[in-house]
Amino acid sequence: MEKVSIKDVAKKAGVSISTVSRVLTNSAPVSEDLRERVLVAVEELGYSPSNIARSLRNGKTRTIGFILPDITNPFFAYIVRGVEDYIRPYGYTLILASSDQNKNEENHILDAFISKHIDGLLFTGTGDSNPKLLKRIEQGLKVVFLDRILKGVNSSYVVVNNSKGMKLLLDYLIDTGHKSFLFVNGDKNTFSARQRYEAFLEKMKSGDYKYEHHFTSFSYDAGYIFGSKLKNISQYDVVVCGNDLIAFGIVDALEEKGIRIPDDISITGFDDIPFTKHFKPALTTVHQPIYEMGKKAAEIILKMINEGISSVDGVILDPELVVRESTRRR
Repeated sequence: MEKVSIKDVAKKAGVSISTVSRVLTNSAPVSEDLRERVLVAVEELGYSPSNIARSLRNGKTRTIGFILPDITNPFFAYIVRGVEDYIRPYGYTLILASSDQNKNEENHILDAFISKHIDGLLFTGTGDSNPKLLKRIEQGLKVVFLDRILKGVNSSYVVVNNSKGMKLLLDYLIDTGHKSFLFVNGDKNTFSARQRYEAFLEKMKSGDYKYEHHFTSFSYDAGYIFGSKLKNISQYDVVVCGNDLIAFGIVDALEEKGIRIPDDISITGFDDIPFTKHFKPALTTVHQPIYEMGKKAAEIILKMINEGISSVDGVILDPELVVRESTRRR
């Protein structure tokens, strides 16, 4: 049996091939009469799986896309779990893709998701702005931003109060006698890294503290490489890390040099991914309600889909300080 082609669908529906394409890709307006004829032909000929045709007809595929920067980062894994646990009882499926901090890949994934007719998108972007995404939002795509707030976009978001988390951490370090700070931060184009840097800088300038700041990336390898190159460690009381993965890398690199933590220097993280309490030494960090971030984002995107609204108010969750073994009073 020969494979059914788009030409066969067009012939059966009595329309042009371009009209069939517009209906299936939702790339341009088509009258309801033509749309119905195409979808009936698609289903009868089996050009696409019948469930896809039905979903196009009722306007929902019950799928949600999630673009995130690094699928190997446990921080995002626990967000994903929160999303899935919330949407699954409602019959929705999550489609994941990692952009690897690459804007072109991010846009490629966005196009692929749109072609699959996702009902909504959860988005953790690589930087400040994404013109293609802005255009899609203007065209009606429902988006919730996670761990990011994109400039120029009136849309929903779920973030943790990064500034508050950094201030909690620094207040604790200052109260325990730390006076010289090295901040090894994450990707400079990300919302969270900038927020943490701004809070760090504000606190440092409020007193007589010695400090340095460096942007790198939110990964174990970045921390390990930075720590391997770090010299004159005695000039710092503490290395404040932009996330837990950076801290893990720095701890391992410094311990290979014979530097004792926290005896010689304190190390802190940010996120409180589940491994931190089992790491040796157990890491002092800022707890973000990661799983709850995913659940809240899922709740918002389903509300937007079901009620046909473009956005709801953004949500800012509170962090908590968690003191463990990687810091001590100086």
